[in-house]
Amino acid sequence: MAKEIFTHINRKVGELLSDVSSGRIGLPDLQRPFVWSDSKVRNLLDSMLKGFPIGYIMLWESPSDFENKSQIGINNKDYTQPRDLVIDGQQRLTALLAAIKGIKVKDSDYKERNIKISFNPLTREFAVWSQAFERSPEWISMISSAFEAAERHEDTKFRRAFIKNINEARERNLQPLLTDDEEISIEENLKDLLDLIYYQLPTLEVRATAGEEDVAEIFVRVNSGGQKLTEKNFIETLLSVYDNDIHKRINEFCRDSRIPKDNTSFNHIIEADPVHLIRAAVGLAFRRAKLGYAYKLLRGRDLETKKTTQETQAENLRLFREALDVVMNLNNWHTFMNIMAGAGYLRKSLVSSQNAVVFSYMFYLIGKTQFNVKPLELRKIMTRWVFMATITGYFTDSPESTVESILNDMRGLSTPDDFISLLDREIKTNFTDDYFNSNLRRELVTSSTVSPSWKGYLAALNVLHHNVLFSTIPAVAFLTPGSSGAKSALDVHHIFPKNYLAKLGYDNDRDRNQIANYTYLDFQTNIDISDDAPAVYFAKQRQRMGEDAYLMSLKQNAIPEGFENMSYDTFLEERRKLMANIIRKAYNFLSKD
Repeated sequence: MAKEIFTHINRKVGELLSDVSSGRIGLPDLQRPFVWSDSKVRNLLDSMLKGFPIGYIMLWESPSDFENKSQIGINNKDYTQPRDLVIDGQQRLTALLAAIKGIKVKDSDYKERNIKISFNPLTREFAVWSQAFERSPEWISMISSAFEAAERHEDTKFRRAFIKNINEARERNLQPLLTDDEEISIEENLKDLLDLIYYQLPTLEVRATAGEEDVAEIFVRVNSGGQKLTEKNFIETLLSVYDNDIHKRINEFCRDSRIPKDNTSFNHIIEADPVHLIRAAVGLAFRRAKLGYAYKLLRGRDLETKKTTQETQAENLRLFREALDVVMNLNNWHTFMNIMAGAGYLRKSLVSSQNAVVFSYMFYLIGKTQFNVKPLELRKIMTRWVFMATITGYFTDSPESTVESILNDMRGLSTPDDFISLLDREIKTNFTDDYFNSNLRRELVTSSTVSPSWKGYLAALNVLHHNVLFSTIPAVAFLTPGSSGAKSALDVHHIFPKNYLAKLGYDNDRDRNQIANYTYLDFQTNIDISDDAPAVYFAKQRQRMGEDAYLMSLKQNAIPEGFENMSYDTFLEERRKLMANIIRKAYNFLSKD
């Protein structure tokens, strides 16, 4: 039988939370966005009160050679470095710490907030806080107040004040005061609430003798609440051990990059995530794309000799920090976001692959800082690169291996022209006549509006500044961030309306919802058209616009002339050709000197 590398123990919730507060247990999730909803936290506490199991916690006892450990968690620590790291159950512990201790968490925009869970000692009911519970004397509006009183040994005082408030409210409302049985029930239920700190959580502690590769393998295999943990979660945890200042800066950048800053341009195209920055920094500093290299490098591995030393670790961390300074430069970030916009990808709803953004950003930084490509030339090659990589799904299959191949090719380059030629050659290898005339048309045979080909077509309309169908306003004006409020300024319209197709015998949504049957309309025009047959509503628009403007509108929106006299299947085939031609035209426009 194989020797286990972990120990199974039961830990009380209160002990775990105290260890997090003191720094004995490192909980990096306190610096990341908290993804659980308040209702899920409510359900967690309710399960505990009912004695239900809520899963387990997995800790990693930090190896003795982790000499760069620093504080993780909250406030001032009794421990200068954590003894244990949480490698599974981070969100669960964060939820309990926030609800019971009243510690603030960060939301998706990295803004601090409280998780307020209310409790009714008469009914043993938990609820997500609201003003109604705040005003009601029969509810403890935030359970953290009860636990805080207990920590001060004032739980009896807290209970008496609670009962007094209820009786005073009932007396004001001419209601009967609490009975003896109700007061006893309140006392028992409050005790049960406070006894949640004694709830036993099964805890698996991975021994210090386990290496980071072993722990990483455990990390990506275990499942927590049905959510598979990933390599990037482990790397963030490991990074918080080796250099918590870097970890903190990464999370601060993720926050800052989502809002406009003084003296920087801004486009909200992608929400920066720590893994994006780690990937880019590893690629920039070490010319590596596989995320698995990150923890080896942080551990002190020389990727060439395969040896791990403290000297190599110090040097790797230095290179990693320097690369992060470049990656997390807001001017660099927002300049690249503008390159994305120049390729037609004006907002995140148009981006089908975050990998395309992150890896392209990595190449942009390499071109700027290591090959010293002139800004205008770098912008031009990267705009074409982004357009190609996003439309073709370049980073969809084995993205890390794809990027590793390009980074390997870059090792033999030395001049700005070498860098430009490498990317240009790769663009032309993918954007061939056969791709535009055959492969792209096949990719347009889909009903998925998240497909790269559909989003690429919309990006092409933006590049060419083509007008919305039946409008004199370009699509780019509607798709620029901030151009519309709660109601979208544009609607996706079926050129052959769905109900009309149903009458023709097309009863399958996949057939009726082909992206070649889609076009953008301003929402008022879409409402006016309703379910009219194409021959009817196009004739009305033709009369309204005039012949020249009407034909130009068809051309700019890839709609074949006389389509209303075509069969639906013929129309789809002809429109796919025109949509592919629009994408090719946009590429040619971006390729002009």
